[in-house]
Formats: sequence, C-alpha cells, structure tokens
Amino acid sequence: MTITIVGAGLGGLSLARVLHVHGIEATVLDLDASPSARAQGGMLDIHEDSGQVALRAAGLHDEFRTLIHSGGQEARVYDRTAALLFAEEDDGSGERPEIDRGVLRDLLLNSLPEGTVRWGMKVTAAEPLSGGRHRLTFADGTSLTTDVLVGADGAWSRIRPLVSPEKPEYTGISFVEIDLLDADSRHPDAAALLGGGMSFALGEDKGFLAHREPDGSLHVYAAVRVPETWTASIDFTDHAAAKAAVLSHFDGWSDRLRALVEEADGELTPRLIHALPVEHSWSRVPGVTLLGDAAHVMSPFAGEGANLAMLDGAELGLALARHPDDVERALAEYEAALFPRSAKSAAESAQSLDSCFRPDAPAALLELFGA
Repeated sequence: MTITIVGAGLGGLSLARVLHVHGIEATVLDLDASPSARAQGGMLDIHEDSGQVALRAAGLHDEFRTLIHSGGQEARVYDRTAALLFAEEDDGSGERPEIDRGVLRDLLLNSLPEGTVRWGMKVTAAEPLSGGRHRLTFADGTSLTTDVLVGADGAWSRIRPLVSPEKPEYTGISFVEIDLLDADSRHPDAAALLGGGMSFALGEDKGFLAHREPDGSLHVYAAVRVPETWTASIDFTDHAAAKAAVLSHFDGWSDRLRALVEEADGELTPRLIHALPVEHSWSRVPGVTLLGDAAHVMSPFAGEGANLAMLDGAELGLALARHPDDVERALAEYEAALFPRSAKSAAESAQSLDSCFRPDAPAALLELFGA
C-alpha cells in the first residue's frame, strides 16, 4: 500500500511521523523547492488537548518542551487609547506553551527518515482511478499513482475538489503583517507596551494583534474590516504608501499603537482571512481524505488552526495503524471524528472573529480572559 501526503506543513508532517512510529511508510510531497524556501510564520500556542496530543502520539513531546518560548504565554489587552485593561504573566503553568512555527516544523521534519519529503513537487492535477487509487500530475510533467491520498495542502488545496466543491470565502477581515526588529533597543516603547507574549489592542472593525518572537523582535498584525479588494488597491512595495494606507484606518488611535505601523522594519505583508463553511464535510470517497486547512480552514481567532492540523494528522495516522488492512474503515473512522471536532472549532473561531471587532471591542475578549 502506498500512502501519499500532499503538503509538508505541520499536519502532513504529523501524519507522516505517526505513521513512521507505527512502521508505516509514507511519502510527503511539497511544492516548495526546499524546507527553507519561505518563512514559516510566527509563534504558535500549542494546546494541551490537541497539538500536544499529536506530539505525544508522534513521540516528540519531551523534545518539544525543550523548545518552547519561555514567557510566551504572557497576555495583555488594550483599548484604542492604549489603556491596559488586562494583563496576565506567564508563570510556566499554562497549558498552551508557545513555540516558533519554523522550529516546530523542523522538529517534525528531522524526525522523519531521509527522503520521506520530496520537494519541488507542485501538483497541477489530481484524478481518481479504479479501486480508490489516484493519479497526481506535477508541474514538471511527471505523475504518480497512489493507493491512499491525503490532502494536507492548505486553504487552496488541489486535493479538496476530489471530495468537496467548497472553496474558502473571505471573512471580511484583512491582516497586514509588520515586524519590529531588535525591539528592546530599536523600538523600546513598543517592546514595553507589548511585553513578552501575546497582546491585543482592539476597537470596532479593527485592531492590533502582536507577539514577541524568541529573537527579540515583535510580530504585529494590523487587522481591519475592509472589502476583499482593499489590499489589491495598495502598492505594498511602496513602504510609505502602504503605511499610510494602514494608518488611515487608525485615525484617533493612540500614538503608541500607531507607532507599531510607523516604525515597521521592512515590508508590510497583506493577508486576507478566509474560511470554509463552519460545518464543512463530505461523503466518503474511496482512497482519499483531507486534513488541516484543506479540510477546515478557519480564521485564526480561536488559535486552533495549527493545533487541529496536527491532531488531524495524528488521528489519521493512528486510524491507519489500527486498520492496516482496511483503509476505508480507517478513513471512515477518522472522518467521523474529524467533522464534529472541526465544526466546533470553526464555529468558535467565527464567533471570536465577530466578537473581536464588534462596536464594544475588546469587551468580549476581556470576558473570555475572565477580566
């Protein structure tokens, strides 16, 4: 039996690792030319009941604990005047330790046998064959067939159309990513304001979400409720123009918060936030399934995306290990648990998004923190 996983993100790698732990070989295909071809994003809080479950199943939890960002669970909430409304220190007892996404990905990559991941494999077509097998065609003109196909290839999955016609839709919120490098020496006021962990400054239809990176930089998301075409109307290669466009949405906000944009180092990067329908599911299709964002992309406002992807991968790996001679039973068991689990998190995420940008924001977030 051949198992092919499309996508070397956290979910696909978690699946490959759990299969490896149980003596089952798999091949992971990724469109990037190498593991270092692009940045992997910022900090992740890894939840006790999902991401950490996956790491235990992968036999990597102890090593993970040595890599977490001390102090990363600190949290602060501000309003638009930069008045501090809530603060919580990281005393090391929390259930959601933070880790750099790239470090976590390297942990998973390095736990796999050499050659498990094949880089530079961009899927251009996926088609069903008889007996639940599938053929993948790649940008270089080559192709392969596989007995079991897993789409772990993110929001714009090439594999999803085999099981579902759904596509992610724009949520109404766009992010602009900002970096403040060497914050303690170059941006001391921002460093003092945002602290050592995660911080939020929210108001109606907009806000700032930020976290401290282990290298001492600050990674900031300016979030605005705007039409889907807004980011395309801005020339982000013109840094001054991009900053002005973002700041136009924060008139009347504290100068300390506006400075997060004004002092940005390097490029500002737009990110449109998309989501699949909350209860996205599909009927059983022989030989193929999805995990992570391919199955249930949602807004980041419940902090579940990476955690669910890893849990999906681990659960699917365990199901295949339980039923090595009955793939369809394994896939059916996996999906029976996947659909209600992802629907619950997607509903929470959608509700959190609306709560964070409603007229009385950040009231709902304060309520969540028990403030």
